[in-house]
Amino acid sequence: MATDTQQRFVERALRRKKLFLALSIVGIMIAMVLATYYGFRRLNDPTFPIGSHAVIVVLILLNSRQNLRQYRFASFIEDCKKKGI
Repeated sequence: MATDTQQRFVERALRRKKLFLALSIVGIMIAMVLATYYGFRRLNDPTFPIGSHAVIVVLILLNSRQNLRQYRFASFIEDCKKKGI
């Protein structure tokens, strides 16, 4: 049986399920916009430092991936609760 702490964790994850998906989508959109902007800046100014800006884009994408992973985990928990597992 699940402890009280575990039960609260599951309930909180289920409540935030839609938030995780929204954060993932928004993060991907922001990363795309920033990558486009930095690429445009690089085309117009060859001395524009792309390395540090590319790291920012990658970090945003990694965060979006983690939010998507949490969404999928919440979906899995929801399916298990429906089946009574």
